[in-house]
Amino acid sequence: MTVGEITRVLEAFAPLDIQESWDNSGLLIGSPQDPVHGVLVGFDCTPELIEEAVEKGCDLVVTHHPLIFKGIRRINAGDPVGAAVMKAVQKGVAVYAAHTTADKVIGGVSGAMARRLGLKDVEFLEPGPEGFGLGCVGNWAEPRTGKEALAFVKECFGLQIIRSSKPLEGPISRVALLGGSGGGEMESALRAGAQLYITADVSYHNFFTPEGFMVMDIGHFESEVEIVDIFLAQIRKNFPNFASYKSAALDRSNPVHYFVM
Repeated sequence: MTVGEITRVLEAFAPLDIQESWDNSGLLIGSPQDPVHGVLVGFDCTPELIEEAVEKGCDLVVTHHPLIFKGIRRINAGDPVGAAVMKAVQKGVAVYAAHTTADKVIGGVSGAMARRLGLKDVEFLEPGPEGFGLGCVGNWAEPRTGKEALAFVKECFGLQIIRSSKPLEGPISRVALLGGSGGGEMESALRAGAQLYITADVSYHNFFTPEGFMVMDIGHFESEVEIVDIFLAQIRKNFPNFASYKSAALDRSNPVHYFVM
């Protein structure tokens, strides 16, 4: 097995050419011709994830967020990105990321959110060319009040906390979703007729919502983490007898910690 054989499967699911112009999805460390004896799938490429890959005998790491994103001016062990790059190169571990590529397919990040919430008639929030797009919008079979929606979303995603605008008293039936940083797409949710928009990294002023509209910020990690299972399923479906693993530390890898006193 080679790196290229694994990455071709991921790119058949989430093609590289649909990524956003500012993104850095793809093979970041290594060569497509490099041999692979095992693959480890995680969310962020950290030094700890590289160490786990080495312990498991994996020479390919697949993550959602790119290890190298905005460029690197220096590489040293005192910086988490530099430390991960150094470990990967020293240990011969290839690193691949599928970031906005996985955001823009219906079976990806936002589609997983829609399935978790039981939405029907799901379509792209911002449709793009050739069957790709950004976010999702769909309908609940049974409308919910704002407080009922908060309780349901918290349960569905196993959340400790939700940041929310004022809960609507009237019924919510149409829901828009965008995993990760989705504050900039709020107008798209309104145009799609959604009464509720669920995303992450919402800024303070966006919680001042129009009449009949509600926004929930469920957390960046929490909104996207299911993509790890989706990547793993793609690999195992195509290579059922190949050594592939989900990071054992995934549930502890969220860099944001919540303290409830």
